[in-house]
Amino acid sequence: MADFTTAARPYAKAVFEIARDGGKFEDWSNRLSVLGAIVGHPEMQERLDAPNLTQADAARMVETVASDVVNDDDSRNFVKLLAENNRMKMLPDIGGIYEELRAEAEGEIEANVVSAFELTDEQRDKMATALSKRLDRKVRIVSSVDESLIGGAIIRAGDLVIDGSVKGRLDKMTHVVGS
Repeated sequence: MADFTTAARPYAKAVFEIARDGGKFEDWSNRLSVLGAIVGHPEMQERLDAPNLTQADAARMVETVASDVVNDDDSRNFVKLLAENNRMKMLPDIGGIYEELRAEAEGEIEANVVSAFELTDEQRDKMATALSKRLDRKVRIVSSVDESLIGGAIIRAGDLVIDGSVKGRLDKMTHVVGS
């Protein structure tokens, strides 16, 4: 995964620059999301892995399936470039890195919140407001549930990690007592 991320970064940066210069952040978000879903589909992966498939055929196949979003020269050239360099399967990673670059450019950050219970809308809003003040950016909360935390939550936003979970506190106590 780390190798994919490293290899995907230059492509994501190039797309980001095209989107920024053209004022088309949302268009490229949609394109990359659709393209990532297409190449991530098991049937498409199987077809892309076919030993006799040429790079040009791979590009045409993806362009055809994604014709509603691969509808301009930039999109077509991007798909062809990925096919020529055998990077088509990196589209989900490219999309993820692109979204990080876009959020940073728009002054937004994604905060991943793992909590013991599902967050209410009110809790989400309060968390977003508090993090926005602390990070001086607009915060978008993405939450998931991990019942093993017992209670509380773990928040990750960029380099910031806040472990307010009961499990985390118990682990800290164990390390202090065990020392």
